[in-house]
Amino acid sequence: LSPTEIDLGLDRVQTVLRRLSLELPGHVLLIAGTNGKGSSVAVTTALLRAADYRVGAYTSPHVIDFNERIVIDGTPVDDAIIVAAFERIEKVRDDLPLTYFEYGTIAAMVVFADAELDAWVLEVGLGGRLDATNAIDPTASLITNVSLDHCDWLGNDIESIAAEKAGIMRAGVTTIYGASDVPAAVLDRAQRIGARLLLAGREFDYERDDSGLWKWTSNDRSLDDLLSPGLRGDFQYGNIAAVLALLEAAGLDRALDAALINRVLPTLTLAGRMQEFSAGGPRWLLDVAHNPAAAEQLGALLASEYRDESETWAIIGVLDDKDVAGIVKPIDPFVDHWIAVTADSSRAVPAVELGRQIGNACDRPCRIVDSLDEAMDYAGNRASDKDTLLVTGSFYVVGPALSALGLYSRR
Repeated sequence: LSPTEIDLGLDRVQTVLRRLSLELPGHVLLIAGTNGKGSSVAVTTALLRAADYRVGAYTSPHVIDFNERIVIDGTPVDDAIIVAAFERIEKVRDDLPLTYFEYGTIAAMVVFADAELDAWVLEVGLGGRLDATNAIDPTASLITNVSLDHCDWLGNDIESIAAEKAGIMRAGVTTIYGASDVPAAVLDRAQRIGARLLLAGREFDYERDDSGLWKWTSNDRSLDDLLSPGLRGDFQYGNIAAVLALLEAAGLDRALDAALINRVLPTLTLAGRMQEFSAGGPRWLLDVAHNPAAAEQLGALLASEYRDESETWAIIGVLDDKDVAGIVKPIDPFVDHWIAVTADSSRAVPAVELGRQIGNACDRPCRIVDSLDEAMDYAGNRASDKDTLLVTGSFYVVGPALSALGLYSRR
């Protein structure tokens, strides 16, 4: 229906939404940022569900099935419900050429409106200002952080990208910024339009102690003796702290309870995010790190938890709009064997070219294989039981790997 896969702009989506006349819930939470959006959506929805709010979550991309993008109360909706939403959109679309993402975003809103939920949690797909999720006004929003990614679309520097992500702000509406380094573009946008901006380290913060517990504080409350989250990586504390600030700003106070948080977050996991699996042989580590900032966090995990006498075999696939060198360099000191594959996407860097770029960036050989299955067999057959098999670089290689390992089944 669209001549291009990505066609940023709000006019088409807003026109279709006006024709559909959907009724919005009391709370629309919009989550943007370079990294941590998926984790933040997962934490937000898990806490809201535990507090007996009915919630819809829209995320992208999916790991295996499209249905994962449209979730109500923790369950992906059925094919028939999504198809019915598509049919309603088609009746009012006329000749507007909606993109794949725009069509899916509107479908999620149709499904959520029909379900009469308390809250919608919408993950921004690309940027913010012109992303389809930004076609409706949030009641509160979160920008997790800003780093270099999608530069072909958003700009080649932090401030340009930040300006795009700051486009989710609204006059008089609270936006949480979750990282300590705040781009000037975010501050300028908030001041210019009169948005209420709450910053990490200023209006809210967290602190960890030697016992493994942590606490969260804001200007109005404190949550003490919180247990470590199930999501791996020290950066997750910052993500969770920002989510708690978002829930407070939105007035969703039932979710801001220490006992509830301790019941929910220690067991929360997210497919393909620093996910470890072992069945008596080498351990698998699967992480969708697809930009330099995410790769640095993965490198930090490898440095702290995976540096023993074993070896690490890294299977990687990357899309063609990504910074290959920026992704592999933070990981390279902890990788003993690189294996390049072509990710399962029309936008993937071919394995031969990916291997060449990895070889140039790391100044050592990179094996090139024809398929992910072959790469997993090759590494699995040569690794010792103490080794680590890492799959990374893209949802489009981690998702199929999860399926091959039996960790994620189609619905």
